[in-house]
Amino acid sequence: MKSLWLDTAPQIPADSFTPGSDYDSVVVGAGITGLTTAALLARSGQRVAVLEARQVGAVATGNTTAKLSLLQGTQISKIVHHHGAGLARHYVTGNREGQSWLLRFCAEHGVPFDTRDAVNYAVSDDGAAQLASERDACAEAGLNAVLEDTSELPFPVTRTLRLAGQAQVHPMDVLAALAADLRKHGGVLCEGVRVDGVTAGSAKGDPIDVRTNRGPVQAGNLVLATGTPILDRGGHFTVLAPHRSYAAAFTVQDEIPQNMYLSVDAPSRTLRGAVVNGRPYLITGGNGHPVGRQANTQSMVDDIIRWTQEQFPTAQPAYSWSAQDYEPASSVPYVGRMPVGGHNIYTATGFNKWGLTNGVAAALALSAEILGGHMPWAKELYKPRLGAQDALSTAKAGAAVGLEALTGWLGGLARTERVVPPQGQGVVVRQNARPVGICQVDGVTHRVSAVCPHLRGILSWNDAERSWDCPLHGSRFTFDGVLLEGPSTMDLPRV
Repeated sequence: MKSLWLDTAPQIPADSFTPGSDYDSVVVGAGITGLTTAALLARSGQRVAVLEARQVGAVATGNTTAKLSLLQGTQISKIVHHHGAGLARHYVTGNREGQSWLLRFCAEHGVPFDTRDAVNYAVSDDGAAQLASERDACAEAGLNAVLEDTSELPFPVTRTLRLAGQAQVHPMDVLAALAADLRKHGGVLCEGVRVDGVTAGSAKGDPIDVRTNRGPVQAGNLVLATGTPILDRGGHFTVLAPHRSYAAAFTVQDEIPQNMYLSVDAPSRTLRGAVVNGRPYLITGGNGHPVGRQANTQSMVDDIIRWTQEQFPTAQPAYSWSAQDYEPASSVPYVGRMPVGGHNIYTATGFNKWGLTNGVAAALALSAEILGGHMPWAKELYKPRLGAQDALSTAKAGAAVGLEALTGWLGGLARTERVVPPQGQGVVVRQNARPVGICQVDGVTHRVSAVCPHLRGILSWNDAERSWDCPLHGSRFTFDGVLLEGPSTMDLPRV
């Protein structure tokens, strides 16, 4: 599976990695958060390096639907419910700052973008009631969203909620411009460099030793912009719920909706148009689920294609892909200095599918904190918190993780190694009293340890992406064991 964006990405030059180098700041991860943070720090005169384990945009940013919207489903209602209207206003202010900065950057650097209205829609009475609640929450938070009863969609809706003047982009064009700006100001961008360990000094100003698969470097500041932090010392994995969702791009003869749409009813549906290399596409998506807890992921992709062709009869699938996002227990992102022994180690996570605005907002806040700036909204939005609602969400998530850990081990030890899966499928079996993942890919049988190196969850087979996924905290690996994403920092041992 490869996204429309990654398949049509411009060439983004990378720099050679020099072990033993010393930088003012090292940023881990070359998505929207990492590259924006790095560019801002480099503009200030810092010596900056971005270390990317795979390629630029390989994870969330290159697989997004690429909406820059302040209307984010029912997100504002959730924040008001958990924390009140005051924090919701800070959240909207941060996202507006992120959106404005990015659109200004695009205009200054010749990156095209489309101005569109963002529209939530409902197809049920319950959904219509959710939209009314979201409208009220938006008003409290400073957003002028408007309830309507009609839409341009080719199927009936009960109600819509519209926020005018939002935007959509080609995310890889944005990353290419950010990378060029970083390098223009003396920063370096290194691909294929995986950070697998960090040692911080005992005092706040001590340099940080950053260990990678290609040798060490030193940093005055370390920013983890990796979707979910790769260091467990902050305990972020306990307050994040990893989710995968799916998208597809279609060529169509039908009229493509002009605005950006998102359903509030289940199953989730997102729609937008895009013109790439002069060719128009319809992009649809949805069907999110917890990572590693869906038995047949290919059915999620097939369902999106089926639904799209029902609504747009001429739609022909050209691309399909998937993305991973992290839902925070607090309903707002976790951004700032690592809370336990972090010194000058910073994190940004929990964007809950809205990374293009939240990621840039986080970059503005992190760069300001590192450089001694002051953003009142960031101080309030990102301060540590765990209220009663958050604790309940965390407890429920922890119980689900515990159940997955138990059932995964029991299931993995129940099957003998004589089980051989069909082509394109994988299964966890018992081999010498240990769980082993066996899969058949392109006529070749692969055997890897089925135990996640992070916290020893038992992996599940993802048949849509031919990967091994951890149902505990979202680490993912290729069919032959190479780490793709998540909190793990190690590949799977081959058996």
